[in-house]
Amino acid sequence: MDWSRYRFVSIWDLPGTPDDVYEILGRPDDYPRWWPQIREVTSVDDTTGTTRIRSFLPYDLVMTVRERRRDPGARVLEASLSGDLDGWARWTVTAHGTGSRAVYEQEVEVRRRLMRLLAVPGRGVFRANHALMMRAGRRGLAARLEGV
Repeated sequence: MDWSRYRFVSIWDLPGTPDDVYEILGRPDDYPRWWPQIREVTSVDDTTGTTRIRSFLPYDLVMTVRERRRDPGARVLEASLSGDLDGWARWTVTAHGTGSRAVYEQEVEVRRRLMRLLAVPGRGVFRANHALMMRAGRRGLAARLEGV
């Protein structure tokens, strides 16, 4: 097993229509307004940007994010990641009950040296850090959809 590889799946049940959720998720430049751990997004061009993320642990992760797929009909957004994390991430938005369900999938390899050195003893902490970030993102997006 390569301890520097991770696969994450997060499921967010949200108020709001699938189209509204998809539209907000499709504007990554706005993520820092509702997702506290996404500290900065800087657009490079129409499909590429740099993102700086910091969750509970005292370090930033910086990545270049390149759009690979934007499919409004299927409500799928997919991007490749390079930098401190290499891999890909995907949002899929569907109707769920009276609202929406956003499924986030990510497969990455950690490139940041310290995280690679701490891969075995730190794996549980890194996964918990990711879970905290995703929980805060869901809360932020739900509040944005509710107009709070």
